[in-house]
Amino acid sequence: MIAESKIYFKYLRMHLLSGMEYKGWWLMLIQVLIVVVSDPIATVLLFTRFGNIGEWSVAHIILVYSLAVASFGLAESFCRGFDYFPWHLLRSGDFDRLLLRPRSLFVQVAASRFHLHRLVRPITGICAAGWALSELGVQLTPGKIGILFMALAGGCIMYCGVFVLTSGLAFFTIKGLDWIYLLTNASYQVTRCPEPYMPRVLKNVFSFMLPMLFISFYPAATVCGWDYPAWLGYLSLPAGAAFLGLSLLVWRIGVRHYKSTGS
Repeated sequence: MIAESKIYFKYLRMHLLSGMEYKGWWLMLIQVLIVVVSDPIATVLLFTRFGNIGEWSVAHIILVYSLAVASFGLAESFCRGFDYFPWHLLRSGDFDRLLLRPRSLFVQVAASRFHLHRLVRPITGICAAGWALSELGVQLTPGKIGILFMALAGGCIMYCGVFVLTSGLAFFTIKGLDWIYLLTNASYQVTRCPEPYMPRVLKNVFSFMLPMLFISFYPAATVCGWDYPAWLGYLSLPAGAAFLGLSLLVWRIGVRHYKSTGS
């Protein structure tokens, strides 16, 4: 496990140094920052114009939204290789070379891509969560900080599971699945809607199919003391791990199904 971790971070260091060889690498940081900051502007403007929705203010929404965005950003940064897998490894035949190496396939694929500018999203999300907690007057304790860390870890693991699931299915489709982006970029947009006003179908989908609410809304509810069972806030890590476990099962079935691209 330690040896695989060392290899993983060596891969990341290699990608980081090679990416910084380009003189304009910092421009991508600014570009992603603009995209991330402008994304929730519509929501902020709606609350500014029409006021709160019941007891839900813009700070409530930004807190839940930022936890989801930060989790997605962490997975996008450190598990980016699986997002590129169908096109850059599977269809090109480069996956055959990975199979010949006596190292973990998961580590090799996950670390096959790393872009520094992707870290802007989780950093911005964490900063937004801090602002929202300050606006809501939440006094952070070690226990509450632990819940927030578990939410980020569970969310990162969950989104890594989405990327792994896509790669596992690609063994059978031999291409990327565009609909899977409903579970990535589109999924955290759901958190802009307060949970009490969500249709039951969406609640079920984003609780039991993709545990989005367990890594964003329920941890926020526990930390802020909203009227929800406190124990739900502690399920972010188990929920994310369970989703990743199912995704890894699909991945392993796909690897066993793989017949190579030939010479």
